[in-house]
Amino acid sequence: MSDRAQCCSIAFGLRSERGVSRDEALQNIHGATMALNFPNMSRSFDATRRAVRFWGYDRTMESSFFVTEDALRDLQPNVNVSEAGLLNIFDSHRALICAIASKVYARGRKGFYVLVTADF
Repeated sequence: MSDRAQCCSIAFGLRSERGVSRDEALQNIHGATMALNFPNMSRSFDATRRAVRFWGYDRTMESSFFVTEDALRDLQPNVNVSEAGLLNIFDSHRALICAIASKVYARGRKGFYVLVTADF
């Protein structure tokens, strides 16, 4: 797996220096093993929702995720809040956002998921 794809896989960063396995780390985060991955590096700004949209996959099922503008601004205050600025914030914090998306996904299946400030 490439470094870029790995950072957005649920496996990203979950093997710590202490040797905790991926499954053990997932158990700690979710209370149950999740198969959610983020291999699609695409993301786009949805002007209507004022959010960045990206996609996660649980086996063959695709789920849409949105990170609100407010949540992104809280991740990196004092950054240009233009479309390009918000996409840059998303790219800079992709690993964290994917981890939060996995946590939100574990709460229950929905048609789409919106990540807000309180999720972070």
